[in-house]
Amino acid sequence: MGDWTPPEKRFSELPLRLLTALILIPFALYAVWMGSWWLAAGCAAFCAVMILEWCRMSATPNEMFLAPLSVLFCLSLPLDDLRITASLGAAAVVLGVLSAQREREARIAGGFGVVYVFAMVSCLYVLREGPWQGRDAALYLMSFVWASDAAAYFFGRLLRGPRLLPKESPNKTWSGAISAVIACALCGYYAWTLHGGTVVAWVFAGILVSVFAQAGDLFESGLKRRFKVKDSGSILPGHGGLLDRVDGLGAVSVMFVLLFLSVPAAPRLLGL
Repeated sequence: MGDWTPPEKRFSELPLRLLTALILIPFALYAVWMGSWWLAAGCAAFCAVMILEWCRMSATPNEMFLAPLSVLFCLSLPLDDLRITASLGAAAVVLGVLSAQREREARIAGGFGVVYVFAMVSCLYVLREGPWQGRDAALYLMSFVWASDAAAYFFGRLLRGPRLLPKESPNKTWSGAISAVIACALCGYYAWTLHGGTVVAWVFAGILVSVFAQAGDLFESGLKRRFKVKDSGSILPGHGGLLDRVDGLGAVSVMFVLLFLSVPAAPRLLGL
């Protein structure tokens, strides 16, 4: 969303970011396009890495047990058996809590990390496989999130200006945040021309996507500040860890699944 790096260093990480995106985005699109077990397998791989990142970031032990549990949790999603999925999720939460240090904050962090990661990946799966046009819903929302990230990154660095939340994330600016919202509103309008539905609903959905994505990013930044780390990991050159990369998409998936389930008219207004 913008930073305060010197002009000569601005965009210095852009080639790495683009290369990473060129590898990661096709993989994500293919998994979402295929859905079912393909998506569950992709979610399992991402979930395992994110759990490892969380354990190392928060100093939660037993990561070698939590990671396999996260894989089983994701692979249970296509079974459509809530008892199995809930049991695996509960077991991972209990393990995260009990394996942490005895301090209350450490135990909370151990359990919260599991809930945080599992919620993001499972809601992406439900968004794709839910009782609406899941493939279209997931692909549109993913593209909106990427448009929001790109607009915030480029316009934030070009325009700079006042910082958004200096204490939580000093590199983010109002110019980047506002540019991201405008970009997503335009994406919503374009999606309406392609898919139909209600233009107001699509534009509003675009705005919501940007707001939720940025909120998820800020939330992740606050967590990293809490644990005094710059990045959640280093697996993605130019981006940091997977948690750094999917925090916005995860937040959007959670919020839109809740929206679609609680307001059945919402998918209909979007022609989904």
